[in-house]
Amino acid sequence: MLMMKERRAAIRTLRGWAISVLQEAGAIRECEEHGWMQDRADPHARERALVIARQDPPVGVSSDDAVTEVRDVLDSVGDTCPECPPD
Repeated sequence: MLMMKERRAAIRTLRGWAISVLQEAGAIRECEEHGWMQDRADPHARERALVIARQDPPVGVSSDDAVTEVRDVLDSVGDTCPECPPD
């Protein structure tokens, strides 16, 4: 069987691409009940996401713009779901 590099799904927006990269790196997760993105506060996962953005930005996007978008998404995501009751 021929081994090929796994391709990411086509993403329509830069923000959507950044969310996908952050999920792939394990930096954010989705609330299972409500679907809100949550920051996992994992510095290693954040760094993995930034490395992906630098090394493999979407076609037509500079690595600086890709890194900026990943950081912008991280800045917009909280660590709790706004719809879940507090513990």
